[in-house]
Amino acid sequence: MIVRVGTVILIILCSCQTGYALEPNEILVIANSDIVQSVQIADYYCVKRQVPTENILALPLGTNLNDTISRDDYEKKLAEPIRQKLLSLELAGKIKCLLTTYGVPIKVGARGPLKNQQDQLKQLEKLAQQEKTRLEQLKLNRSANSTQQKKEADYKLKKLQSNIDQILGKETGASVDSELSMVLFGDYELYRWQPNRLKDSILGLSLNTLMVSRLDGPATDIAKALVDKAIAAEKTGLRGAAYFDSRGITDDKKPYSFGHFDQSLRDLAVLTRLRTEMTVTHERTEELFAPGSCPQTAIYCGWYSLQKYVNAFDFVDGAIGYHISSLEAIDLRDPNSTQWCPAMLAQGITATLGAVAEPYLSAFPQPKAFFWELFKGRCLVEAYYYTKPFNSWQLILIGDPLYKPFKKTNTHWMRLF
Repeated sequence: MIVRVGTVILIILCSCQTGYALEPNEILVIANSDIVQSVQIADYYCVKRQVPTENILALPLGTNLNDTISRDDYEKKLAEPIRQKLLSLELAGKIKCLLTTYGVPIKVGARGPLKNQQDQLKQLEKLAQQEKTRLEQLKLNRSANSTQQKKEADYKLKKLQSNIDQILGKETGASVDSELSMVLFGDYELYRWQPNRLKDSILGLSLNTLMVSRLDGPATDIAKALVDKAIAAEKTGLRGAAYFDSRGITDDKKPYSFGHFDQSLRDLAVLTRLRTEMTVTHERTEELFAPGSCPQTAIYCGWYSLQKYVNAFDFVDGAIGYHISSLEAIDLRDPNSTQWCPAMLAQGITATLGAVAEPYLSAFPQPKAFFWELFKGRCLVEAYYYTKPFNSWQLILIGDPLYKPFKKTNTHWMRLF
């Protein structure tokens, strides 16, 4: 019997997508044993999603609702106990996902300066000053030859400054969740980010990368409701309207440029029309959706209103969305915050993502890619980890990791092959 190679590959891919889908018993729930509500949320999730109760790891993280944990305390109080649990006989090799809860710190602090690097630091600072002086002199020269020299000097100066920052420990903080995704790795460089090995993985496998999501927000009832609303939406499939806010920036074809991200939003609007039955509204200018202008919001994605949430949306149960800007999850638990993540959670969104510090545009999952994974039938945490570029960095995912908003249409994507 002759079978076409393409058909065999398709069958394998379909089998892998089903076979490797996240299961409840593959989730380890992390709670703060010193905060009652944190443990209650962990228990609640396990009951609602049939996660074994032995998959709860309650750690003494303090009675105060701290957003930030020091690097040393992160390693001693969070990372090491989680690592030991994951490597224990009962769970070794069985956990794919961590779920952090209200009460678990959100941000981990910087590592501090590297030891025994004073001489190297002085040398780098001297070279940087020399290059800065040279660049200033080149800027006074208007000849054609100086243009390329200025580019080279500017690049060299940036590289030197990056090396200096690395020694000083700048940009070595991260979200707790993003750091925990690498808890099974050995030592790795904390400066800025590490590549996410799950991104674009055909089988969705990386032997030591964990997916991480969070049940959290401005209040404990909001954190619990993330589970209830996800389950409610799964019964019928996510229904409502989709709203996309691009800015009309020309696509320059450069990955992670403003134009390329804007094009991803425009493509997502078209994709949503093709792959769902939702009404799609697309704002294509620098203007934002006006207050109260987005009824029955099931999907939202757009930019750019830094830390200035606009209450345009009436979120339905199961609503998913995120606002692409730099600092929208810094004050995740503040009910009065104007940042997009806490404000959207307070207004009823079911799943979102955001940054706890400056992440740079390149850290965000491409809108089209992220929602495409959801349209294919992925659960929330899979869609996020299969499209986010970095770990050990600044983003967090908020929502029920098992949430499948489009699980009843998870075979439609095959028609495109």
